[in-house]
Amino acid sequence: MTTTALTLPSIVKALEITSFGHSSLLIKGGGHSVLLNPFKAVGCAEGLAEPNVHADIVLASSELADEGHWNKKGVFFVKPGSYRIGRLRLEGFSALHDRLGGRRFGYGTFWQWQQQGVNITHLGGIAGPINYQDKLLLGRPDILVIGVGGGAKVYNAKEAAAVINELNPKIVIPVQYLRGKTLKNCDQSGIKPFLEATKGIEVRNVGKTYSVPRSLPQKTTIHLMP
Repeated sequence: MTTTALTLPSIVKALEITSFGHSSLLIKGGGHSVLLNPFKAVGCAEGLAEPNVHADIVLASSELADEGHWNKKGVFFVKPGSYRIGRLRLEGFSALHDRLGGRRFGYGTFWQWQQQGVNITHLGGIAGPINYQDKLLLGRPDILVIGVGGGAKVYNAKEAAAVINELNPKIVIPVQYLRGKTLKNCDQSGIKPFLEATKGIEVRNVGKTYSVPRSLPQKTTIHLMP
């Protein structure tokens, strides 16, 4: 009598996202942890607890204190280019970080990579348009992280809504907006103008940490994280 062993499919863990506020997120899954835009608690990040976590990869929009304050843990990327770390291929693209041709804040870097089979685009800290060629390379993001608070160096509500309309992502995580009380050294608005500019798109409050569903929505959905 021959006994046939059954091979059970391996259980794939979900992609987990944790928010630290401002534009900083930790994305874990597929054997990697990616920290976005670690910040020093100054300017629009004043009053927030600075992320003190170990991630093997750190992606920053710029080297400004509220977007690229690196604690020397993990491999730090801030310049545009193509990089390979373990199972991840990271693509960094350059875009204006202000609306003055880069004369005030220069250029920022936005990022695209696949993690746990999920296509992620990180537009956390730019204010300039994305050119046609870069849009083709980005394709349709499964998750789009995008600054929405306006001010001198981040998309405002209407600009962010236009980018969402162009890229048609499945999940949008808005970042870089004012949470709570008005800050003296912050020129950003709260989330309300963005939600008004994207009226008609479903909004879900998903909490500080959540697991990305394996079955992604086909229609754009906004996920709010505190």
